[in-house]
Amino acid sequence: MSNDIEGPQRRALPEWPATLDVGMLLAAGWQPKPFRQFILKVHSRCNLACDYCYVYTLADQSWSGQPLVMSSEIVAVAARRIAEHAARHRIPAVQVILHGGEPLLAGRDRLSEIITTMRAAAPDVDVEFSMQTNGVLLDEDYLALFADQGVRVGVSLDGGEEVNDRHRKTVGGRGSYRAVARALELLGRPEYRSVYGGILCTIDLANDPVEIYESLASFLPPKIDLLLPHGTWAEPPPGQSTDTSAAPYADWLITVFDHWYGQGQPVTGIRLFEEIIHLLLGGTSGVETIGLTPSTLLVIETDGTIEQSDFLKVVGPGAAMTGLNITDHDLDQALHHPGVAARQLGLEGLSETCRACRFSTICGGGLYAHRYRPGTGHLNPSVYCADLYRLIHHVRSRIQRDLPKGQAH
Repeated sequence: MSNDIEGPQRRALPEWPATLDVGMLLAAGWQPKPFRQFILKVHSRCNLACDYCYVYTLADQSWSGQPLVMSSEIVAVAARRIAEHAARHRIPAVQVILHGGEPLLAGRDRLSEIITTMRAAAPDVDVEFSMQTNGVLLDEDYLALFADQGVRVGVSLDGGEEVNDRHRKTVGGRGSYRAVARALELLGRPEYRSVYGGILCTIDLANDPVEIYESLASFLPPKIDLLLPHGTWAEPPPGQSTDTSAAPYADWLITVFDHWYGQGQPVTGIRLFEEIIHLLLGGTSGVETIGLTPSTLLVIETDGTIEQSDFLKVVGPGAAMTGLNITDHDLDQALHHPGVAARQLGLEGLSETCRACRFSTICGGGLYAHRYRPGTGHLNPSVYCADLYRLIHHVRSRIQRDLPKGQAH
């Protein structure tokens, strides 16, 4: 399907969800879910140059126009807006995720200021902090601050030294593994164990799946996140075949699942597998990557721009933008953005193909960004559709052997 029209001024036709009429949804009784998770882009640059990074290596280069660090003034406004939103919707707890770029580049004093300012602005709200870092700069001074302030820390690592350093190099071209391994060893100490959030790993089909799992598990993280590389139908992920029956990422993940599940009591959790099992047993999802739980996440950039999920940068320039900023707009205005509404519609926000699928409530269409196809926008199955179907079917079959008949969906 073409996404252009003929005429003296050719222009792109609007793609779903730009065509979604939020006013009609509200008139019909739909109500948006208030935001509960806020990603603060406290620093807009990074000290690594990972070759698959969706922020710096893809079409959306908006980072280059952002201030280096979130200023004290923007922090104060963000804190006030989040506090107002929580009070208006009577939300007892919110999650604030310190992010970047690389958030540790903001420095210990600025991070301490952000945490203090946020909590002071919302004294009646439980403000839970976490951070996603590449770990290169993580040391005992930072960890002492995070332990004191109750900040959970997730670290990115793709496996052992050779496989990690294939993609995750410093800006100067050196490998990052050894610095990150030192940080993970610190996190494993008893005095810092309480802030250890887990390890995030992006899948590379060239790597041995069991070897990757074992290398990550050796750091004894409380959780491992295995992430599918970002891609869309316009720009498929690495190794993805045009053959819709092929599911190379499912094959990779199934190998890990069988090894992990077969351990009986594995040393760590794997979030994707645990979420699938939880959904198959009738629960709801706690992540965006799977399931139908409405997304309640919002991004605030270093200049105060309000954006949707960062992952949308894989789609193209401006795909994550809302046209709003925290200086001039309260956060409720973002609730009526079509892209935000689309991610809160459950089954109604999925394509006909997805709604007809036996695993629709488990898969949930996969990550929203991965559904994008020029012309139809996000009203499509995930580019990982075959992979998700095969993985879920395998997990269901495996756990059914251990459950009373009919318990798994």
